[in-house]
Amino acid sequence: MQAIVLVGGMGTRLRPLTEATPKQMLPVMGVPMIERVLEALRSHGVDRAVVSLGYLPDAFLDAYPNQVIGGVEVTFAIESEPLGTAGAIRFAAADAGIDETFLVVNGDILTDLDVSALVTMHRRLGLEGTIALTPVADPSAYGVVATDPTGIVEAFVEKPPAGTAPSNNINAGSYVLEPGFLARVPSSGAVSIEFDTFPLMVRDRALGAMLDTSYWLDAGTPQTYIQAHLDVLDGTHGLALPDPVVGGNLLREGARVEDSAQVTASYVGPGAVVGDGASLTRCVVLDGATIEAGASVEGSIVGTCAVVGAGTSLAPITIVGPGATIAPGGFHENERIPA
Repeated sequence: MQAIVLVGGMGTRLRPLTEATPKQMLPVMGVPMIERVLEALRSHGVDRAVVSLGYLPDAFLDAYPNQVIGGVEVTFAIESEPLGTAGAIRFAAADAGIDETFLVVNGDILTDLDVSALVTMHRRLGLEGTIALTPVADPSAYGVVATDPTGIVEAFVEKPPAGTAPSNNINAGSYVLEPGFLARVPSSGAVSIEFDTFPLMVRDRALGAMLDTSYWLDAGTPQTYIQAHLDVLDGTHGLALPDPVVGGNLLREGARVEDSAQVTASYVGPGAVVGDGASLTRCVVLDGATIEAGASVEGSIVGTCAVVGAGTSLAPITIVGPGATIAPGGFHENERIPA
């Protein structure tokens, strides 16, 4: 079965990391997020995918000139203008000539979803589309779904006000769709699958759903990007790793951590330096970054080749952009620091 992977968003919540790098090219435990997503699909027999690109497409084309990502053969469908989620699906399907049942996944979702079970559920229901659901404590930031006992969706409410959601089960960003779905999407302009297409399918009782309680994380915010690393470090989520986790940390080969430094529940990329007396707690420090002597970094992200000056304190949740330099001795909390 062929898949469409949606990666067109600008990743604004992760700026300045995403000023020059698409969100899905950011590494998760040393491997680009897009590879993590496609490796998971490959484990369920997906061997071909269309990557739907919008923002900074050359980053993908340059990184994968052989058009293989995570062991999956890919083609690239590049939007000339933002088409929305449903528009991007129709555009990518047309570009790849998809004319049979296909998968759609979001490129910033890390999950252990049983894709094979979702396909089986879709075939049993015999509907135009079937979506995966995952339960969350607060569904107000997501598309919330209610179903009847057979799995047919009765309500799809995007981002309902707190306390008004019809359930705690949300759209998990993975779908099985029939080619007939594509006829619902206008051939031009931006169309949202969440606000436009799914509600029409609910009206027609053409949309089914399967609840899945396995690991699921939308890694598109600073908090969840860090959480993706913490979940691997503490064993909540299993991923293939480039180096071993030791003492609750992953210190990549080529990283240098001075003996007097303290590192707790953190990822430190290759070529990064953590100086004398510095401390890291629940952090992501990317390739080639420097944490100078006595600096304290907690619950934050330090971008590639950035420098955190001696004695500086970074408090949650601060993002230091690639190549940025922070002067010694300052205090920064919940800041976005560009180069």
